[in-house]
Amino acid sequence: MSSSVNDSGPTRLTLLRFLERERLRDRERTRWWITEEEQREAEHRRGIVERPAPPDRLLKQGLNAGQPARHVHAGDCCNAGKRSESIDQEQARRALAGGVKAYPRCRPDSALLVLD
Repeated sequence: MSSSVNDSGPTRLTLLRFLERERLRDRERTRWWITEEEQREAEHRRGIVERPAPPDRLLKQGLNAGQPARHVHAGDCCNAGKRSESIDQEQARRALAGGVKAYPRCRPDSALLVLD
């Protein structure tokens, strides 16, 4: 069968207008995605700027309640763990003088000039 002028299918102009509408929707969706990504990046940058400074030092507690502290860490040490509490330099010096060990990787005793 050959197509003829009497076919009831969409015309070329109708198809082109459909394509135009779809492209406009795609453009609007892409602009929305760009806006969303710009907002995410701005929030990420704001989070970095507003992030609180790490504490001077950390005191890592023993495994069980009542056990003595295990280590003094530098404030930005990634191995300090969840059982750590923020302490200032003087508290760190007293803990080190009292027998709490300096964590060997971050060496807070070197920065405090409290060496064995």
